[in-house]
Amino acid sequence: MKKFLISMIIALSVGMVSVHAVAESDPGRITYQPVEAIDLVTGKIKVAIDAITSGSDAEAVTNLIKDALDASKEINANDKIDAARSKANAKLKSARTHAKNSSLQEAEQELKAAIQSFEGLKKLL
Repeated sequence: MKKFLISMIIALSVGMVSVHAVAESDPGRITYQPVEAIDLVTGKIKVAIDAITSGSDAEAVTNLIKDALDASKEINANDKIDAARSKANAKLKSARTHAKNSSLQEAEQELKAAIQSFEGLKKLL
């Protein structure tokens, strides 16, 4: 009977670990709310568009688009949002491909479409 009680006490104490302690993000990592992350991505896309209109070279624009793609990974709310984010990312990837090929006007059109797609994510929240 003593062994049973001791094993139950140990099992209960192990099971009382806080969910919040397990769910914390990595130390030093900045986490964003979905709307903040969407605004961050659209801001980075606008910087890329501004770079195109100001006459920046293709490599600089490609790097700016890569920054927007990296920032889009911060958008995480649910599966529905993630599916829509993947579709919007496809437009960013297409813009990046155009920029790599020095087709900056096509890249700009894809970036404008990507902004619309990312802004549309807010309606799904």
